[in-house]
Amino acid sequence: MMAQSPHFFWRIARQSGAVVSILFVLLIWTLFSALNIMPQAILPSPASVWSATVEMAENGTLGRDLTVSLSRATIGFSIGTSLGVLVGLLTGRMALMQVLLAPALTLLRPIPAIALVPLAIVWFGIGEGSKYFVISYTVFLTVWFNTHHGMQYVPDIYLRASRSLGVSRAREFLTVIIPAAAPYILAGIRLGVALAFLSLVAAELSGASSGIGYRLQEARQYIRTDRMFSLLIILGILGAVADVIVQRIGQRLVHWQQG
Repeated sequence: MMAQSPHFFWRIARQSGAVVSILFVLLIWTLFSALNIMPQAILPSPASVWSATVEMAENGTLGRDLTVSLSRATIGFSIGTSLGVLVGLLTGRMALMQVLLAPALTLLRPIPAIALVPLAIVWFGIGEGSKYFVISYTVFLTVWFNTHHGMQYVPDIYLRASRSLGVSRAREFLTVIIPAAAPYILAGIRLGVALAFLSLVAAELSGASSGIGYRLQEARQYIRTDRMFSLLIILGILGAVADVIVQRIGQRLVHWQQG
């Protein structure tokens, strides 16, 4: 029994890898702060970051900013994902749509979200429309790209088998092509979740009066690195939770791909 105990603890550590990783980073961070390797104004201690988080929570700004940012990210993500899947289904299986749209969309993909902020403000003003546009644009291109390629790389053997059984084109599309492309589509949606939060900050850095991105900009102006660290950590937690939710939903929907 004693000889097996190290293996037991190693297995537990691997299963709780995220917790171990976070605790390790916190330990290193605390040691750096305690040794005063960097000034507090540059690298605040975990305790000061926690105090800044409590301060923002108590004065109500954190709750308001989270509500506004989550609303923007959710709406932008929903619009971008819906359009990305729809256009990807069309360009992936219809030659005409591929010729008309795929090259142009491919050219747009390298343009970063932050570069679109000035144009979005000109088009939609400094209201919510510009934020939704930046977020949905970024999510759309990623979801479209994955959906498009997933639809193109459906194995021919699946199509030959369905047609040999006399399956109609509509039924083939719904029961063969889309399920075969589903892992690609869900991978794109999962990437879209991360990009929704990345583009959210870009959208809120200019022309916003609330939200996590706006609060980051405000903290920079007042050199409140403790607040900056707090907001960045919260943003990372939100993105990680959203990613886990999408991953779990994907595992249930694409159950035939599991193990």
